[in-house]
Amino acid sequence: MQIESQILNIINNKLKNPIYQTIQLIKMKSILKESNFHKKDGVSVDMVILHFVYMLVMNKKMSTFMKQSEDIFKKDVYYRLLSNSSYNWRKLLSLSSLKMLKLLHKIQEPKTVKVLILDDTVEGKTGKHIEGSRDALWSNKEKRKVRGINVVSLNYSDGYSNFMLDFALVMGNYAKVKLEDFRNELDHRSNAYKRRVEIMKGKSQIAIDMVKRAVNSGIYADYLLVDSWYSKPLFLKEMNELGLKVISRIANNNKIWNFMEKEKTLDAIYNKYIKLKTVKVGQYGKKIKYTYFSVIVEHKKAGKIKIVFIKTKENLIPIVSTDLEITDDEIIEIYRRRWDIEQGYKELREHFGFGKEENRIYEAIIARITLSFFTYNIVSYINRIANEPKTIGGLFKDLECELTTLAIAMNTFISILDEVAKIDGVINRNEDLMAIIALLSDTTQLLLGFRCES
Repeated sequence: MQIESQILNIINNKLKNPIYQTIQLIKMKSILKESNFHKKDGVSVDMVILHFVYMLVMNKKMSTFMKQSEDIFKKDVYYRLLSNSSYNWRKLLSLSSLKMLKLLHKIQEPKTVKVLILDDTVEGKTGKHIEGSRDALWSNKEKRKVRGINVVSLNYSDGYSNFMLDFALVMGNYAKVKLEDFRNELDHRSNAYKRRVEIMKGKSQIAIDMVKRAVNSGIYADYLLVDSWYSKPLFLKEMNELGLKVISRIANNNKIWNFMEKEKTLDAIYNKYIKLKTVKVGQYGKKIKYTYFSVIVEHKKAGKIKIVFIKTKENLIPIVSTDLEITDDEIIEIYRRRWDIEQGYKELREHFGFGKEENRIYEAIIARITLSFFTYNIVSYINRIANEPKTIGGLFKDLECELTTLAIAMNTFISILDEVAKIDGVINRNEDLMAIIALLSDTTQLLLGFRCES
């Protein structure tokens, strides 16, 4: 009927759900299909993922979300999504990130320096049988060794917005559950099995593979930023061959860094050139003052690199760049942006359930972290395209309130109409009222994904 299209237009104009709109914009159904997600027992997988996004944005555990919402799926539906071995969670995160970055490209300043940031973090886990966890992990948050999971991740930043592109767990020695003892038996051809075997690779190789996947997927960045743990000659060589410029801090370690000069060590190079170079003065924040100068040296594996020696009152900090053309000040300024990923971890923990995964099965942990990163990216995108971008925390609170308010308001409105339809004579005067109520109900369910109890 003609009135149906008019009602749909009104709803679409007035009932604006930024999360659902973003998922539609990136063509989520196509991404899921390409990532081997499919229907199970008649439930649309994109709606199940949407519910998980809502749980994270609204800061609800699954049990709470199910109690407070109508027309919700059974809990087995959610658990099946997390444990399905055929789903390619890495591809879901990669394709959705790439789509959002392409959309952002239209509003980015051409001269903006875009960076990839590689880092890892430790999330404490107290359970003894959590797959992928290990003992003796150093936690910078707690300043001690803990039991937990070690997550290596790759972040994209253009200085205004951050996106989590990829991640992997590293288990290595001290594993609480050996790989051969993982609970679920998997077909070696499945996506989950391929994701599982990487856990025993070294952290450096996992990092190299991660950067290669991002570059090969079409994600562009001017520089890759890493800390001294990853910045080794072989790593720089791999990045050079990939065509990606690196800016990183390096460890003052004679065994790792031995240059093709008369002065082979970092200390020897610094002591020679401090007498020959013009030393400049800089300041970080209000309290930290430092001096700095740069030299270009050559390494057998890493090739030619530019080293900026930063000397504070207490430390000598060498920062290298494989881009020999940029200035010392640019190298220092760009490297400071490595902090963006630390801020991303902080926001993920505070607002997106990262580190709070209540799962023992490795595949479910991978799925839950992916959903946290995916939701974080959606909120980052929404924040960026808003006219007045806010902090992630501020926007998070607004979205949480907005979703709950929309769901309750629409549910209440439909209930009122339903009661109006029961009044004697109303249906006789407007035979379309019942159809309108049904249409409002179905459309609200589609655009919101759920309805809250009022």
